[in-house]
Amino acid sequence: MKRFRAGVLIAALSVSILAVGCGRSGSESSESGSGESSTAKANANCTKEALQATEVGVTADTISVEVMADTGSPLAPGLFQGNVDAMNAYAKWINANGGVGCRQLKVEAWDSKLDATESKNGIINACKNDLAMVGGNSLFNPDVSVIGNCADKAGQPVGLPVFAALANDVNEQCAANVWVMQAVAEPCNGTNTGVRDLKAFVGATKYYQTVQPNLKGVFLVPGDLPTTIQSATYQIEGQKQAGVNWIDALKVSGRSEQSAFNTYVQALKNGGGNYAYMGSNDVAMTKLRKEATAQGLTGVDVWACSLACYTENFKTGGSAVDGTYVWMQFVPFEEASSNSAVKAYVDAVGGKPDSFGAQAWQSAMAFTQAVNEIVA
Repeated sequence: MKRFRAGVLIAALSVSILAVGCGRSGSESSESGSGESSTAKANANCTKEALQATEVGVTADTISVEVMADTGSPLAPGLFQGNVDAMNAYAKWINANGGVGCRQLKVEAWDSKLDATESKNGIINACKNDLAMVGGNSLFNPDVSVIGNCADKAGQPVGLPVFAALANDVNEQCAANVWVMQAVAEPCNGTNTGVRDLKAFVGATKYYQTVQPNLKGVFLVPGDLPTTIQSATYQIEGQKQAGVNWIDALKVSGRSEQSAFNTYVQALKNGGGNYAYMGSNDVAMTKLRKEATAQGLTGVDVWACSLACYTENFKTGGSAVDGTYVWMQFVPFEEASSNSAVKAYVDAVGGKPDSFGAQAWQSAMAFTQAVNEIVA
């Protein structure tokens, strides 16, 4: 097992893993659980020769990976804890089902804390200790140079394979050796500067237009990090081109108390808005909905949020958040029985799934298949 070989397979596996993670077919193959077929094929070769410590993060009986996620920032405590929980659950699950590459999977967690320095330190740590980074979600990750020049056991700068659950920073999205579970909006033309053609997800917007054909509203931009502000720009433009009439796009902070959300409520009220899109997280959306109720705002037909609001925490908002539209890129947890991969994840985390954790699980599936294809 070599780092460069795992990296080579990343692109080739993109389409197949997305199909596995999102399929609803009632006649799924045994591959759909988490690469069980590839594990079986790999295990068939496990006894052909003595296993050795062939690479950084690889011993005769274990493969170590790092999951780096923003979990300890005071701006958003526990923001992506779901990624860490999912990776730990995946390791337990896959180890009970044959392991990875004839070995047991070990997971090391690194808290990037919504901090660029901690994100870089996490990459350096993985370069020194792990075969790959898997299932991570670090929003502020501008310096990814180590990913490209990380040395293997022989001292060659082959790079570090990264199977990211989410990459919000353009530098990470476009870095060599990085495969992102979510779509990459950037053209990754080598410059990442100037005017570029970007792609935005507007399928949900078109659905909202079946509820309210003349959407007019406010986009709340996650404003605490330059990377989250940047990633909101093309989403705003994409929805505009899809027909949304924006009253305004306003920054929201993780530091804000509920009373601060009166600014956004008044923008909707004064502009006659019927649409509010939350580009931040579940906590912010809950505060917005509660403040709207407190201020007596009526007339909003569509309250919308990304999968960041598909959380148990958001559900605790009760009637205050009822009717919020949330989009996601995978089969809903409530329909886990229809998809073996989703069911395996939900069961492995004790029936307490997390939307970002689901993406981490999918990334772990991709990593498992890549390794097992090499071994097989």
